[in-house]
This record gives sequence, C-alpha cells and structure tokens, in this order.
Amino acid sequence: MSHDSTAAPETTARKLSGRRRREIVAVLLFSGGPIFESSIPLSVFGIDRQDAGVPRYRLLVCAGEEGPLRTTGGLELTAPHGLEAIGRAGTVVVPAWRSITSPPPPEALDALRRAHEEGARIVGLCTGAFVLAAAGLLDGRPATTHWMYAPTLAKRYPSVHVDPRELFVDDGDVLTSAGTAAGIDLCLHIVRTDHGNEAAGALARRLVVPPRRAGGQERYLDRSLPEEIGADPLAEVVAWALEHLHEQFDVETLAARAYMSRRTFDRRFRSLTGSAPLQWLITQRVLQAQRLLETSDYSVDEVAGRCGFRSPVALRGHFRRQLGSSPAAYRAAYRARRPQGERALDPTPVTPQAVPVLEAGPVPTQTRRTAAASALGPSASVPASDPGKPHSDAYAPGRPPLPGQRSAP
Repeated sequence: MSHDSTAAPETTARKLSGRRRREIVAVLLFSGGPIFESSIPLSVFGIDRQDAGVPRYRLLVCAGEEGPLRTTGGLELTAPHGLEAIGRAGTVVVPAWRSITSPPPPEALDALRRAHEEGARIVGLCTGAFVLAAAGLLDGRPATTHWMYAPTLAKRYPSVHVDPRELFVDDGDVLTSAGTAAGIDLCLHIVRTDHGNEAAGALARRLVVPPRRAGGQERYLDRSLPEEIGADPLAEVVAWALEHLHEQFDVETLAARAYMSRRTFDRRFRSLTGSAPLQWLITQRVLQAQRLLETSDYSVDEVAGRCGFRSPVALRGHFRRQLGSSPAAYRAAYRARRPQGERALDPTPVTPQAVPVLEAGPVPTQTRRTAAASALGPSASVPASDPGKPHSDAYAPGRPPLPGQRSAP
C-alpha cells in the first residue's frame, strides 16, 4: 500500500461480540439509493445457492431511516428490519448513498460505529463509502469509490487515503469498492475470503461474471473536470494547462499564472482536487499520450514531444508507472482490440481534460502488473494469487492481493 500521509491503523482481527454471527449479512438501505447497487448484496448474499456449492449466508435487509424507501424509477421499498437488526450481523453492507452532498442519518452512523466496535466487518459499495467516512470508519485508512466521486470524498474527508484507481480496497475489517460492477467484484471477494476460491468461482458462474477482473478503474476515467472545480479561480489555470499540454512547463509556471507562491499553490490545488499538482500534471500528459497513441500514427518520440515530455524516455517511464505497459505495447494492444478495418482518420491531437489522481507516488506493483495484463491481452504473464482457502478468522488482514484490489499490509 502506498499513500502520502499517516500509516494505516492496526487492522488486527477482532472477535465478534456474542450476539453477532459471521454468517449473517445486514444490508443497510436508504431512500433515494439506486436500485442496481442496492440489489448487488441482496443477490449475492440473499439467495440460497447451496445446490451450486455456494455456502449460504443469512440476509437481513435493514432500513437506515423511516420508510417507505423510494428508489430508482419511483419504486417504493419496505425493508423487513430496522437498525436494531444490524446488532446481529457479522457483516454490514452499505450499498449506496443517495447524495454525496448530504449527511447520512446520525442513527445509522451510530449503528455502524457500534457494529464496527463489536467486531463486524463493514462494507461500502460505490457511494456507500461516503457513509463509512461520515461515521469515521475510514479515518487513516485506504479506500476507494466511483472515480467520479473520488475527488469529493478526498476533499471532504482529508484523513481518508482515497485511491480512485482500485476496483476495491480490502483493509481487513473495512472494505470499499468502486461503482456498480466493482460492487460485484468486492462481494465475490468476500465470499472467496470466507469460503475459498471454489465457492467464489461457483457463485461467479451462476452470476455469469468473471471470478476476478484484472486492472483497476484507470481505463474508465473520464476526461471531464471535477464537478467542484468549475467555480474556483484555479479553474482558469487548470483549463490553461490542459490547452497547453504540448508545451514544456512545470508547476512553478502554473503557480505564477495563479499569482501564488509554489507552496500556497500546492496547498490550494490539493485542497481543491485531492491531488498534488505535479502528479496531476504528469497524469494529464500521460492521458494525452494515451489518446494520441489511440487516435494517431505519430511515433512514440513525436507523441512525447506533443505531450510536453522533455524526452521519450520520460514518457516511457511515466507511462509504464501509470498504465503498466510501454507506449508501443499499449498502442499495439489497443489496435489489436479494435474492429477490423477501423483506423484513425484524423491525427489531430485531442486534448483531454482533468482527471484528478488522489495519491501521489508510484503505482503499486500489484496494480502495475494487473494493468499490464489488461493492456497486453490474455497472453501476458501475471503472477497468480495464492489459492484462496476458508479462513478461520474471516476478517483478518494480510490476505494476498487480488487483481483490481488493494489489501492492508
């Protein structure tokens, strides 16, 4: 694990209180939550698939507030349990939160804190991470959420080490995932942790999904500006930088354009986006290179010059660190995947817009390896994870990392 600030807290295994049971999974629903994300843990943990070799969980669907609960399309749900039922669960899942700008109900946050204190495993899918963060359960910990909401999570909860590259993060007794499909990835990971590879594989076959997905969220990142930057004075500096990525300039240049000292600029930029400006700038240059490799026939040397890198060597180094592949290999793999006959018609550079990367420093080895596998295709060699086995203490940290997932050290 790598992040900028304080080390993650101890995540040693803790015993469940006497009234809680490991096989009981409580799913906490709120009004306004999307039905797709809400249905994921219900489908994984609420259906008896023992005939397929999947051990059975006992599901408790709990309302996090007074009902009826309205969801996607105006549907109304009535949960059979309230917050009191969480007191019996060994795992509590928050599949989504209705709005990243509104605070969750205090009673629900208290129930989550109490569950965690009593040894329960707490899981946040997609925007459910905002509920866990509001409860203080992510303080000092690594976490992820949907890449679109990661800047807001990092800005609102600066003590959380947000990484928008991961599909899910397992920090022992607190787990978080990216959006929608990554919620399935994390639920399969929980089954694998509890009951081993065979059970998780059987469940994946029933759901018709891969048991493990390689790579992270990098390939899904949008080039749009983060929602909260538009009205900030630094937006003009960011826009200028994106329009001039083909030129060689550094963070000092951006600070001067903002009429700030480098130190003040660094602080303001990080508070706005959750990212260090140097890391952000490098990421934008790599994204520009990625787009040119996909849409043009420029040589790698020409791409480096058109993206503001001082040399092709610099491009190759940063490209490999972020995407786990060389520029040439990335282009070859991209073209091999395109429909036959589809060619780039216009070599005109397309300037990408801002994608905040919320953690400076090199990409972890596991992420690099899985990203390389994704870029180079199925023939790429990636070290396999150790076979999963039923764990005597299901919530203990230190399990081997899986593709698309970061675990506690």
